[in-house]
Amino acid sequence: MFDTETTALLRAVLEEVCESLSHREIGARTHVASKLLEAATRGQISLDDLRQAGSRALSEVSGMRLQ
Repeated sequence: MFDTETTALLRAVLEEVCESLSHREIGARTHVASKLLEAATRGQISLDDLRQAGSRALSEVSGMRLQ
């Protein structure tokens, strides 16, 4: 699917974006990972693009928790 470098970047961004989440918050981490994969599939594979996609996804998760 993705080359080794992109996969490593996706993993690093996921950990960075989710650093404030408990590792037990599987649903939230899964949502962020899914959004990162969607962004990468659309060709958004720069560090900044992925950070933005991850931050948006984390905001969506936070919004869902407040409802």
